[in-house]
Amino acid sequence: MESEMRCNVSEMWSHKITKGLDLEISHHPLTMKRVANLIIAVEKIKASTSESVLSTEFRDENLLNILLDSIVEEQIVFESESAPPVEFCSTGVHPCTVTDSQKRSLVFLQDTMELQAVMLQGGSENRKVHLNMSTYVHPAPITVARPVALGIKDTDFYLSCHKDGDQPTLHLERVDDKNSLTSISSESDKVRFLFYKQDTGKNISTLMSARFPDWYISTAGQDNKPLETCQATANRYRTFNIQRQS
Repeated sequence: MESEMRCNVSEMWSHKITKGLDLEISHHPLTMKRVANLIIAVEKIKASTSESVLSTEFRDENLLNILLDSIVEEQIVFESESAPPVEFCSTGVHPCTVTDSQKRSLVFLQDTMELQAVMLQGGSENRKVHLNMSTYVHPAPITVARPVALGIKDTDFYLSCHKDGDQPTLHLERVDDKNSLTSISSESDKVRFLFYKQDTGKNISTLMSARFPDWYISTAGQDNKPLETCQATANRYRTFNIQRQS
């Protein structure tokens, strides 16, 4: 049966190639790929001029080149899965006090949902807010800064940064489930709660938004003004004295 099929294929193509050449198939092409290679090779021989194929200059090497050029290459495409998003994982929570570079304390105004920088006088220290600073480890460690989240102690309010109009703004948001901040995906909307704490001296740090690089928590030149975000070129105070409490 196989011998008969080889003969039929040979006879089918022999009359189509250049006169003076015979096609003999010694092995049956077992796959469609081999059949395709055979058909392409025959078509290329047909496309060659009779003189070039039948001339004494036409050698086995020329025929081999035609056959090699006709081989159908099999391409295997590997689908690479995109890397999973990185996670910010909490390593602990540390109570702390925060003052700006002008030694002003932070005061929480619940009516306006603001943290303001205020120069407190003697006897009014009880107005100062204490923050819970949650520290995080980044899968790709950043040596110059550490991710942190800042919440007002004994409340459910956390500082967050998201766009309100054309530029990032600072907000206080209620977080009912604090466990939801234990692990934060880099692609999650909860990245708005993270800030990069970069130390510039002993207990002196800047706090840059993780969601909006180059935007920092800052205070104004005047007292009783709310904390806001700004860029490095703004005429505002961007450094804070952050003291951990035991």
